[in-house]
Amino acid sequence: MRGDIILSQEEAHRAKVFGEVSKGSMTLREAAIVLRISYRHTRRVYRRFREQGVAGLAHRRRGRPASNAIDPDLRTRILHLHEQDYDNFNDTHFTEMLEEQDDIMVSRETVRSILRSAGKPPKRKRRPRKHRSRRPRKPKAGIMMQWDGSPHHWFGPDRPPCCLMGAIDDADSRLLGALFVAHESAVGYLRLLDMVIQRQGAPISVYQDRHSIHERPDDHWSIEEEIMGVRFPTHVGRVLEDLGITPIPAHSPQAKGRVERSFGVLQDRLIAELEFHGINNIEDANRWLKEVFIDRYNNRFAKMPELKGSAFRRVSKRDRYLKLAFAYEATVTNDNCVRLGGLIIDIPPGKPRRSYAKAKVLVKQHLDGAWSIWYQGNRIAAHPPTELRDPVRSWKRRRKGDPKGAKHMIQVYLASRPAP
Repeated sequence: MRGDIILSQEEAHRAKVFGEVSKGSMTLREAAIVLRISYRHTRRVYRRFREQGVAGLAHRRRGRPASNAIDPDLRTRILHLHEQDYDNFNDTHFTEMLEEQDDIMVSRETVRSILRSAGKPPKRKRRPRKHRSRRPRKPKAGIMMQWDGSPHHWFGPDRPPCCLMGAIDDADSRLLGALFVAHESAVGYLRLLDMVIQRQGAPISVYQDRHSIHERPDDHWSIEEEIMGVRFPTHVGRVLEDLGITPIPAHSPQAKGRVERSFGVLQDRLIAELEFHGINNIEDANRWLKEVFIDRYNNRFAKMPELKGSAFRRVSKRDRYLKLAFAYEATVTNDNCVRLGGLIIDIPPGKPRRSYAKAKVLVKQHLDGAWSIWYQGNRIAAHPPTELRDPVRSWKRRRKGDPKGAKHMIQVYLASRPAP
């Protein structure tokens, strides 16, 4: 029975050389030099050529399974696990979960080959990257923090969307803090900053977008601002200023690309893991992020900074509680109380003043919802916690005697749902 013999280019070259040797026009030593193999191996191959002809030059393992080929039963099991439990995982993530959850030790390329050969496409296509200039990382951890919010259907397409607030270190891409909130808000940023300070400390600077939470979008100057020569910051801006953290605005999403790319990784992995663990609400997700996911993410993706050590600054528990708060200027009424929206806070008599009527005070709402009133650096009153909501910026009416067009900007507290 006659069959076709398929030779590689190297094997065909050997057949031609050995043909010349068999004709006597070339010696075996000359053939060894031409083929760039040892004389001993040349004799061995030429012997097979004389006994079997051209078929003796074909690789002897051709048509046989590789010695490191994966077992068919294991291949079937991997495909079954992917269809049943890990359908929403990318190739690398699926490989890691096989090792962690199912004690299956295979390489990512093996998993990719199995899935592609079974007709399962990759989770997402990779588009060619645009050319952009790269900004070098900061040399030490704590010099710069990047933070942002990512609204998404984090708990699946059948659940309402929410926002993941995240902060990473520019030097090593370590996830400093992350939490889910209903929507991107000043409350979410302050809670995220509170988490970062608890876990690491206060960074030197923070790289952020130009959202109205961070920067005032208007170009108006109130009379008070014109007198002082500086525009009043937003609540988040004031907190950063009180903590000695320098805000740096980014003028494009690509400028803070490290935190943007981290959200790409999180959208790819976090959604799949939340579904895998059956987590579908913000409270359980935040607890799992804090206890499990953040440390595991850092073990996988954190890099070594150029310099050892940390530039994070420790903040005491008392300073953190007092400075991470919303603050409002108010005037005490004649009956010694402060009114903010529908909230009334009574001020008891005390020192250094028996009555605080007409006094200018600072009203703070802390992250636990509790209220405190401050006069010249001393706390003079407190109020039980109420629901924590973002403030609303408003404008006072022009007073009698003010120049035409003058405006007085204030921060007001409204006991109503903030705008979405």
